[in-house]
Amino acid sequence: MLDLVPLFTLDVRLAPPKTVHNGPHGERRVIDILGGTFTGERLSGEVLPGGADFQLVRPDGVAEIDVRATLRTDHDDLVYLTGRGLRHGPADVLRRMAAGEAVDPHSYYFRECLLFEAAGPRTEWLNRVVTVAKGARTQSTVKVDVFEVR
Repeated sequence: MLDLVPLFTLDVRLAPPKTVHNGPHGERRVIDILGGTFTGERLSGEVLPGGADFQLVRPDGVAEIDVRATLRTDHDDLVYLTGRGLRHGPADVLRRMAAGEAVDPHSYYFRECLLFEAAGPRTEWLNRVVTVAKGARTQSTVKVDVFEVR
């Protein structure tokens, strides 16, 4: 049986989505990361500006998440984060989210798998863990609860 152990919560500020194109696979968007924080019992710090979510919104309405970000821990270690996931829900809920309305996160599905690259002595253990995450999206932020799979 797998155990999920809370790792940290990401609170990230986002730029408005930029549509790159609307092609045969769906709408390709880039959502820049403006900054933020992450807090947890074992790991806390800031989310540095400069990362992004390179999303594909498929014709069926599912958003394929492909996020890259850099974290700086409270001990000044840099950690590279990559994540893949899916976000989808009822069309009316997704429309309300896109319009900037507050939507109950339980009314849609937003899950990710995050992996890390870290070299600092206090963070190198992240190279050996798999995480799963549950997210909530507002118009300009994302909050993601990250759990280590044990």
